Amino acid sequence: MPNTATPATISWGEFATREPDLARFGAGRLTAAPAYLATIRRSGTPRVHPVTPIFTAVGLFLFMEPTSPKGRDLRERGWFALHNGVPDNAGTGGEFCVEGRGVAVDDPDMWSHVADASSYTPLDRYVLFEFRLSEARCHGYGDVPLPSTRRWSVDQ
Repeated sequence: MPNTATPATISWGEFATREPDLARFGAGRLTAAPAYLATIRRSGTPRVHPVTPIFTAVGLFLFMEPTSPKGRDLRERGWFALHNGVPDNAGTGGEFCVEGRGVAVDDPDMWSHVADASSYTPLDRYVLFEFRLSEARCHGYGDVPLPSTRRWSVDQ
């Protein structure tokens, strides 16, 4: 029988405290646009979205339209994977991916805090999600120094 328990997750801030080199590498890769967010549709099939993640000292966040299919996927199922884009077939710069659960943030003070940290001005109607991590990993192809920890799990 499959394990249906929800894995533990932590905030980006806690992850960055535990694994600062991996977090620094990951934030650098995920902010070198584009990044891609994978969510799960009601049918169980994946959906992929180009996104602009926002990092603060406390978390990893994403603004979106209130009617966005990715928001509906996250509210209904929660699971996500977030992966950086690579600029060429050689994978220049390396890869970084995190997985976990997306959680809607309804706190107006947090919305303002994340808006201040954003590289763009979010519209007032945008909703905010925090991405809580259960796993992170990186990979390189010889052109970029990698952190000593290349694979991390909240259960380690």
